[in-house]
Amino acid sequence: MAGTRFDTAGAAVGTLVGLAGLLFLAQPLVGSVRVGGVAVPPFVLSAGVLGVGFALGAVLFRRQGRRTAARVHGVGALAWLALFAGASVGSQTLVVAGVLVVVAGALTLGAEAARRRGS
Repeated sequence: MAGTRFDTAGAAVGTLVGLAGLLFLAQPLVGSVRVGGVAVPPFVLSAGVLGVGFALGAVLFRRQGRRTAARVHGVGALAWLALFAGASVGSQTLVVAGVLVVVAGALTLGAEAARRRGS
């Protein structure tokens, strides 16, 4: 493994995704967390952290010239930040929009993977 470089973009994004997972799992154990004077459930914070992680991934992967990874992360950022915003302000429209973008993104990735396998 002498020629392998450490992927800082992947590590940064992975760290934020891991933190989002921990926040999601902490929900039943810790209750709401005060953020700016407002009580926010950890699972809501997890969507925000995940959205920030995807946004960071979009920027970092774009800088590396990895356009497909950047686009995928950009779509993920929009979806998860919409879920975070919707849950934070109580907007069902934003929550539904976020869910639809997550589902559409997952289906698109699945279709692309199936297409590549079939080629």
